[in-house]
Amino acid sequence: MQLLIERIARYNDQLAFRQLFLHFCDRLIHFAGTFLSSREEAEEAVSDVFIKLWQHREKLPEIANLQTYLYKAVKNTALNYQARIKHIYTDIDHISVKINAQAPSPEEALISRENLQQIEQAVNRLPPRCKLIFKLVKEDNLSYREVADILDISMNTVNVQMSIALRKLGKAIDLSHPPSFYLSKK
Repeated sequence: MQLLIERIARYNDQLAFRQLFLHFCDRLIHFAGTFLSSREEAEEAVSDVFIKLWQHREKLPEIANLQTYLYKAVKNTALNYQARIKHIYTDIDHISVKINAQAPSPEEALISRENLQQIEQAVNRLPPRCKLIFKLVKEDNLSYREVADILDISMNTVNVQMSIALRKLGKAIDLSHPPSFYLSKK
Protein backbone atom coordinates (compact mmCIF):
# COMPACT_ATOMS: atom_id res chain seq x y z
CA MET A 1 0.00 0.00 0.00
CA GLN A 2 2.83 2.38 0.91
CA LEU A 3 4.41 1.83 -2.51
CA LEU A 4 1.15 2.79 -4.24
CA ILE A 5 0.89 5.93 -2.11
CA GLU A 6 4.45 6.91 -2.98
CA ARG A 7 3.90 6.30 -6.69
CA ILE A 8 0.74 8.42 -6.63
CA ALA A 9 2.18 11.27 -4.58
CA ARG A 10 5.60 11.47 -6.21
CA TYR A 11 5.03 10.42 -9.79
CA ASN A 12 1.34 11.19 -10.37
CA ASP A 13 0.95 7.51 -11.27
CA GLN A 14 -2.61 7.06 -12.51
CA LEU A 15 -2.28 3.27 -12.68
CA ALA A 16 -1.28 3.16 -9.00
CA PHE A 17 -4.23 5.42 -8.19
CA ARG A 18 -6.56 3.08 -10.08
CA GLN A 19 -5.19 0.13 -8.08
CA LEU A 20 -5.80 2.05 -4.86
CA PHE A 21 -9.34 2.88 -5.95
CA LEU A 22 -10.12 -0.71 -6.91
CA HIS A 23 -8.74 -1.96 -3.61
CA PHE A 24 -11.15 0.17 -1.57
CA CYS A 25 -14.10 1.08 -3.82
CA ASP A 26 -16.49 -1.84 -3.21
CA ARG A 27 -16.19 -1.67 0.58
CA LEU A 28 -16.50 2.11 0.58
CA ILE A 29 -19.53 2.10 -1.72
CA HIS A 30 -21.20 -0.44 0.53
CA PHE A 31 -20.30 1.67 3.59
CA ALA A 32 -21.65 4.86 1.96
CA GLY A 33 -24.83 2.94 1.16
CA THR A 34 -25.53 2.60 4.89
CA PHE A 35 -25.99 6.38 5.00
CA LEU A 36 -27.56 7.01 1.59
CA SER A 37 -30.75 5.80 -0.04
CA SER A 38 -29.35 4.52 -3.34
CA ARG A 39 -26.31 2.80 -4.75
CA GLU A 40 -25.86 5.64 -7.23
CA GLU A 41 -25.58 8.18 -4.41
CA ALA A 42 -23.10 5.91 -2.62
CA GLU A 43 -20.99 5.54 -5.79
CA GLU A 44 -21.05 9.31 -6.29
CA ALA A 45 -19.94 9.94 -2.70
CA VAL A 46 -17.02 7.51 -3.06
CA SER A 47 -16.08 9.00 -6.43
CA ASP A 48 -16.05 12.48 -4.92
CA VAL A 49 -13.72 11.32 -2.15
CA PHE A 50 -11.31 9.78 -4.64
CA ILE A 51 -11.42 12.85 -6.89
CA LYS A 52 -10.41 15.01 -3.92
CA LEU A 53 -7.76 12.47 -3.00
CA TRP A 54 -6.29 12.72 -6.50
CA GLN A 55 -6.44 16.51 -6.44
CA HIS A 56 -4.44 16.53 -3.20
CA ARG A 57 -2.30 13.49 -3.94
CA GLU A 58 0.92 15.18 -2.89
CA LYS A 59 -0.38 15.08 0.71
CA LEU A 60 -1.06 11.33 0.65
CA PRO A 61 2.16 10.39 2.51
CA GLU A 62 1.05 12.61 5.42
CA ILE A 63 -2.01 10.44 6.08
CA ALA A 64 -1.22 8.10 8.98
CA ASN A 65 -3.92 5.50 8.24
CA LEU A 66 -5.31 5.73 4.73
CA GLN A 67 -8.07 3.18 5.31
CA THR A 68 -9.46 5.07 8.31
CA TYR A 69 -9.08 8.34 6.44
CA LEU A 70 -11.07 7.01 3.46
CA TYR A 71 -13.88 5.62 5.61
CA LYS A 72 -14.18 8.91 7.51
CA ALA A 73 -14.11 10.93 4.29
CA VAL A 74 -16.80 8.73 2.75
CA LYS A 75 -18.93 8.96 5.89
CA ASN A 76 -18.65 12.77 5.96
CA THR A 77 -19.34 13.07 2.23
CA ALA A 78 -22.35 10.76 2.54
CA LEU A 79 -23.70 12.75 5.48
CA ASN A 80 -23.27 15.96 3.48
CA TYR A 81 -25.19 14.37 0.58
CA GLN A 82 -27.83 13.24 3.02
CA ALA A 83 -28.30 16.77 4.35
CA ARG A 84 -28.44 18.12 0.83
CA ILE A 85 -31.16 15.71 -0.25
CA LYS A 86 -33.12 16.13 2.99
CA HIS A 87 -32.75 12.54 4.18
CA ILE A 88 -31.29 13.56 7.49
CA TYR A 89 -30.69 10.95 10.17
CA THR A 90 -30.19 12.53 13.56
CA ASP A 91 -27.85 9.85 14.84
CA ILE A 92 -26.26 6.55 13.93
CA ASP A 93 -29.02 4.49 15.60
CA HIS A 94 -31.34 5.23 12.67
CA ILE A 95 -29.02 4.05 9.90
CA SER A 96 -29.97 0.87 8.08
CA VAL A 97 -27.13 -1.49 7.28
CA LYS A 98 -26.91 -3.82 4.33
CA ILE A 99 -24.68 -6.86 4.79
CA ASN A 100 -22.33 -7.31 1.85
CA ALA A 101 -21.51 -10.88 0.92
CA GLN A 102 -17.92 -11.25 -0.25
CA ALA A 103 -16.25 -14.31 -1.72
CA PRO A 104 -15.84 -16.91 1.01
CA SER A 105 -12.48 -18.06 2.28
CA PRO A 106 -11.82 -21.82 2.15
CA GLU A 107 -12.91 -22.25 5.77
CA GLU A 108 -16.08 -20.20 5.21
CA ALA A 109 -16.89 -22.36 2.19
CA LEU A 110 -17.23 -25.31 4.55
CA ILE A 111 -20.18 -23.70 6.33
CA SER A 112 -23.43 -24.96 4.90
CA ARG A 113 -25.88 -22.77 3.05
CA GLU A 114 -28.37 -23.44 5.84
CA ASN A 115 -25.96 -22.14 8.47
CA LEU A 116 -25.11 -19.11 6.36
CA GLN A 117 -28.80 -18.21 6.12
CA GLN A 118 -29.17 -18.65 9.86
CA ILE A 119 -26.17 -16.39 10.50
CA GLU A 120 -27.38 -13.75 8.03
CA GLN A 121 -30.83 -13.69 9.64
CA ALA A 122 -29.27 -13.30 13.09
CA VAL A 123 -27.03 -10.45 11.90
CA ASN A 124 -30.00 -8.71 10.26
CA ARG A 125 -31.90 -8.83 13.57
CA LEU A 126 -29.15 -6.87 15.35
CA PRO A 127 -29.94 -3.23 16.19
CA PRO A 128 -28.69 -0.87 13.43
CA ARG A 129 -25.72 0.58 15.34
CA CYS A 130 -24.67 -2.85 16.51
CA LYS A 131 -25.02 -4.26 12.98
CA LEU A 132 -22.95 -1.45 11.44
CA ILE A 133 -20.14 -1.86 13.96
CA PHE A 134 -20.22 -5.65 13.58
CA LYS A 135 -20.03 -5.33 9.79
CA LEU A 136 -17.11 -2.90 9.89
CA VAL A 137 -15.13 -5.09 12.28
CA LYS A 138 -15.95 -8.54 10.91
CA GLU A 139 -16.56 -7.93 7.22
CA ASP A 140 -14.35 -4.94 6.48
CA ASN A 141 -11.66 -6.11 8.93
CA LEU A 142 -11.32 -2.74 10.61
CA SER A 143 -9.86 -2.54 14.10
CA TYR A 144 -11.95 -1.33 17.01
CA ARG A 145 -9.85 1.87 17.04
CA GLU A 146 -10.51 2.47 13.34
CA VAL A 147 -14.26 1.92 13.76
CA ALA A 148 -14.30 4.30 16.74
CA ASP A 149 -12.45 6.94 14.70
CA ILE A 150 -14.66 6.51 11.64
CA LEU A 151 -17.95 6.68 13.55
CA ASP A 152 -16.76 9.29 16.08
CA ILE A 153 -17.57 7.06 19.04
CA SER A 154 -15.46 5.72 21.90
CA MET A 155 -13.52 2.47 21.76
CA ASN A 156 -15.59 1.37 24.74
CA THR A 157 -18.78 1.82 22.69
CA VAL A 158 -17.32 -0.33 19.90
CA ASN A 159 -16.30 -2.96 22.43
CA VAL A 160 -19.73 -2.97 24.10
CA GLN A 161 -21.56 -3.12 20.75
CA MET A 162 -19.37 -6.01 19.55
CA SER A 163 -20.02 -7.85 22.81
CA ILE A 164 -23.76 -7.34 22.36
CA ALA A 165 -23.56 -8.52 18.74
CA LEU A 166 -21.56 -11.62 19.56
CA ARG A 167 -23.79 -12.50 22.53
CA LYS A 168 -26.97 -12.09 20.44
CA LEU A 169 -25.49 -14.03 17.52
CA GLY A 170 -24.36 -16.79 19.86
CA LYS A 171 -27.88 -17.13 21.25
CA ALA A 172 -29.52 -16.96 17.84
CA ILE A 173 -27.18 -19.44 16.16
CA ASP A 174 -27.00 -22.84 17.76
CA LEU A 175 -24.33 -24.60 15.75
CA SER A 176 -24.05 -27.41 18.28
CA HIS A 177 -26.92 -29.14 16.42
CA PRO A 178 -25.78 -30.00 12.88
CA PRO A 179 -28.09 -29.05 10.02
CA SER A 180 -30.28 -31.81 8.64
CA PHE A 181 -28.14 -32.46 5.58
CA TYR A 182 -25.23 -33.51 7.82
CA LEU A 183 -27.40 -36.33 9.13
CA SER A 184 -28.28 -37.78 5.76
CA LYS A 185 -25.61 -40.10 4.38
CA LYS A 186 -25.47 -41.02 0.74
